[in-house]
Amino acid sequence: MKQTRISGTFVAIQGTTILKLVGLLLLFMFFIFSISGLLTSIKPQYRPASSSVNEAANSVNGELLYQLMGWENHHFLKLERDITAGPKMANLIFKLSSNINLNDPRSLLGRELPGFDQFDGQILVAGEGANYTNMPMESAPPVEIMEAEREASLQNLDSLNKPNDSTSSPAPSQTTGGRKVVYLYFTHNRESYLPYLKGVTNPNLAYHSKINVTMVGDKLKESLESRGIGTAEDKTDVMGNFVKKGLKMPVAYQESRPLVQAAMTSNRDLQYIIDIHRDSRRKDQTTVMINGKAYAKLSFVIGGKNPNYEQNQKIATDLHRLLEKKYKGLSWGVILKKDPGSNGKYNQDLNGKSLLIEFGGVDNTFEELNRSAEALADVFAEYYWQAEKVNGTGGTENKTKQ
Repeated sequence: MKQTRISGTFVAIQGTTILKLVGLLLLFMFFIFSISGLLTSIKPQYRPASSSVNEAANSVNGELLYQLMGWENHHFLKLERDITAGPKMANLIFKLSSNINLNDPRSLLGRELPGFDQFDGQILVAGEGANYTNMPMESAPPVEIMEAEREASLQNLDSLNKPNDSTSSPAPSQTTGGRKVVYLYFTHNRESYLPYLKGVTNPNLAYHSKINVTMVGDKLKESLESRGIGTAEDKTDVMGNFVKKGLKMPVAYQESRPLVQAAMTSNRDLQYIIDIHRDSRRKDQTTVMINGKAYAKLSFVIGGKNPNYEQNQKIATDLHRLLEKKYKGLSWGVILKKDPGSNGKYNQDLNGKSLLIEFGGVDNTFEELNRSAEALADVFAEYYWQAEKVNGTGGTENKTKQ
């Protein structure tokens, strides 16, 4: 009896210690989230704090979230354990009772952390492996980086001069003639890639005035025109301009908007408007192997706060499905952004055939990016000429003898 009492006392003491440790852990997490929320509320430049929390939340899977909530309410632990394999009862009960989606751990934090909603978005069409834990994400450069006159030294430039591995294609059977029907521009034109920035490893610092996403636009323009689709490209230094004006990243689309308006006014032939960007995720999430070659993944972003979003969404979805057929896994999918933390328009309200496309992430190389640009041009040409055929407009027959 005496020994039993000692053992029981030991168990009680041990249980109390565990409860204290759990309590301290929860208190620490509450403190971290509160500080992050306070910082993001005070100044936009502290948004990396929310970015870090978002990345941490991405590593929390449904099973772990289920266990954490089960400690609070033990009834959940009595339900099925395989909660993420499909629309299981546990997941449904959780969603109805707490408005938390076990397949999207960010939903546990998104409504509580100011500034966290900039990462929100609705997946309209999911590509291979796409889910709410690996959403495309923009990174905002620190103010001092944008305002600095000096830039990172460049490296690996020799590879940019090498001929690409795509085979030369014959002259297109039909063309748009002298009409420029596609317009490419770059709201975040200085978004760059770490392999070319010497000594830079922080994704938030991957910006450069010369080696950047405009080079992806060059390749896409070349590839579209080789398929008979006249393309205009505007490489205005949008980011440099708004920094000179003392403006910040959130107003970037206000700075690029006049470019689109001017292009539409001066060229009545314009049909499709594409804003090219770069994702901030790392290489394991932005690269896919297709037939033994590495490609930079593509993501389509639709602004949900504009009257054209359904039409823009349909175009993005059609292109995504064509990519799935010919380049399986290349497209992450189509995401709708209309939350308070996003621009929500992306100038897509100006034209019903507007797209924002993320090309790869901070770790991708131009070899990978160029393959993706070529693949996009391939399916876009198929989509474009089919649409022209349906509309009865068609193109100019190429009379050049082969």
